[in-house]
Amino acid sequence: MVNYPAIDLGPTKSYLLILGRSGLDGTDLLPEPTIPPITSVNPILAMRDALLAEPPGTAWIAATGALTNLGLLFATFPELIDHIKGLSIMGGAIGNNFTNAPMGTIKNEATGEISPRSGNVTQFAEFNIYCDPEAAKSIFTNPVLAAKTTLIPLDVTHQVVATQSVRDMVLHGLDRETSGDPVKQPSILRRLLHDLLIFFAHAYAEVFDMKAGPPLHDPVAVAVLLQDDPTYSVKFNFGADENGKEETWDVEIVTVGDHDGDAVRKGQVGATIAHEAQRGTPGVRIPRDLNVEMFWRVMGQCIQNAEEFVASKKNDT
Repeated sequence: MVNYPAIDLGPTKSYLLILGRSGLDGTDLLPEPTIPPITSVNPILAMRDALLAEPPGTAWIAATGALTNLGLLFATFPELIDHIKGLSIMGGAIGNNFTNAPMGTIKNEATGEISPRSGNVTQFAEFNIYCDPEAAKSIFTNPVLAAKTTLIPLDVTHQVVATQSVRDMVLHGLDRETSGDPVKQPSILRRLLHDLLIFFAHAYAEVFDMKAGPPLHDPVAVAVLLQDDPTYSVKFNFGADENGKEETWDVEIVTVGDHDGDAVRKGQVGATIAHEAQRGTPGVRIPRDLNVEMFWRVMGQCIQNAEEFVASKKNDT
């Protein structure tokens, strides 16, 4: 993977509080790796080869981190833009009441003043875009690639909150009340996922003052890939204009500002600004909302499927 330079993300280092230093803090149930890391293959070439192994117009990419590697991929092999079916990105924060999702607040370290926020690493910027705004800009300003891109910003993921009832579902399953075994002990997989959500919930309450539960981010971007699946489809609402045409957007990424230093020097670097695409011009799809109840049912079914798979592997040994 690409080695990112050290970046000062602010005095509170809120990104460490959210996921912990390991990125998966909060549980001691993670299994030990059974194979070593693969270091002999260039990651950009590996992505290219994997995509070209699929028939044209079928492969989706779900990007749930900084967009450095994707920016390099499409700059080096632009023919892949025509080859893929779609790109789903978890990243960015639109703000300005793009949705009615709670976005949290931010405290001015110097004055103690509390202000509304749209971003999660600065007042304006979401972490994945903030880490490499130039790479993000290269993707959103390519008109062919933008037309294949769905953006899932914080404005959408903050609607998908892991409330207490959701965390109970993760721990005990979708049908605990009708399973006939209400005292059955949760599997290691369920306990692991529940541990991570509990850690996430405490962090979001402390950093963003969001006490109902933590939002789930990356799985929402993955759910975009299931829109045409008859069993696991999650319905997204992409909005429509006065003629009933689906909304699309020209996405601008702010690259002016300094990652180091105080809020004044940072400015709005990494911010995501969405302008309505000109009529007749394809643009980025950004949903306004989604069927959250359906999303959690799909998540619950996926956990159950994973649980059954793990059990079948144990029976095979």
